[in-house]
Amino acid sequence: MSVKILSITLLLVSMCVCCHSSEDTHRHHPGPVPPCCTAVTKGNMTADVVGQIYHELAARGHCVKAIIFYTKDGKLCADPDAQWVKDLIAKMKKE
Repeated sequence: MSVKILSITLLLVSMCVCCHSSEDTHRHHPGPVPPCCTAVTKGNMTADVVGQIYHELAARGHCVKAIIFYTKDGKLCADPDAQWVKDLIAKMKKE
């Protein structure tokens, strides 16, 4: 009888550990990893931006507040307070 109880106890403990570690994984990675900018460009990069798509990012953790534009070389993290960024966003919204 004690072997049966020990087996059941070990089974329940194992299930709890598995469920707990599974929940922990989902909490940290619920879906695609959101983009992150750790720094923003200082210069006017309007000429390098392609397309009409941009993303606004809030500061979180080591990520800074930024606007992501896209260039032929990839993403460009820009300062949302820079005048050229405000002008480009306004132009994109009109089109």
